[in-house]
Amino acid sequence: MLKGKTAVVTGAAKGIGKAIAIAFAKKGCNIVLNYRNAVSEELIKIIEGFGVKCIAVKADVSNFDDAEKLIKTAKDEMGSVDVLVNNAGITRDNLVIRMSEKDFDDVINTNLKGAFNTIKHAGGIMLKQKEGAIINISSVVGLMGNIGQLNYAASKAGIIGLTKSAAREFASRGITVNAIAPGFITTDMTEVLKEEFQKRMIDSIPLKKAGTPEDVAEAVVFLAENRYITGQVLNVDGGMVMN
Repeated sequence: MLKGKTAVVTGAAKGIGKAIAIAFAKKGCNIVLNYRNAVSEELIKIIEGFGVKCIAVKADVSNFDDAEKLIKTAKDEMGSVDVLVNNAGITRDNLVIRMSEKDFDDVINTNLKGAFNTIKHAGGIMLKQKEGAIINISSVVGLMGNIGQLNYAASKAGIIGLTKSAAREFASRGITVNAIAPGFITTDMTEVLKEEFQKRMIDSIPLKKAGTPEDVAEAVVFLAENRYITGQVLNVDGGMVMN
């Protein structure tokens, strides 16, 4: 079903984004890797090893024009934009009384406005195609909040509202829009946390283990393949948050 389609993955240089890009390549998707700083040639070779096309596009999705360049390049080089995964995200953690305005704005602009920017540009292409799948990476923090992450939690909660509204707008043209809310996932971002904190987090998870980027990637591919799920938030969290 995904073979020969084009998947655009933002923030694809490492971690969850990298795993998502590889998972789509395994399904036969051509891949557009978005990055802001650098992307390894090794990753491109891994993806091309699955017999698909792969290009890397440097763009800061928080910038409206950069996001437009990303989507336009994907369409021009690959011929279509069939799947959009909004994974790009940053953290600037601090208690609210110590958080600077810039730290708040930077997180909102990358995590939330960045998703708006890419959906705005990719949405027009998908509407003309009368098909497409958009998957936004939120977080369980957007559902439950977290001390020291007011900006991050606000951005990820915003992603959920954006997802549900976009799902209603695009549904009549056969375009699905869903969100994934990862829990405690082993990435570069979590590996720098103190061991004591990591243990406390894992103890709070019913499955008693951290997730992997591949766990998230499998869920993203599932939502891209399913044509009758839209406007939903799928928690990939080992049972950390049960609604």
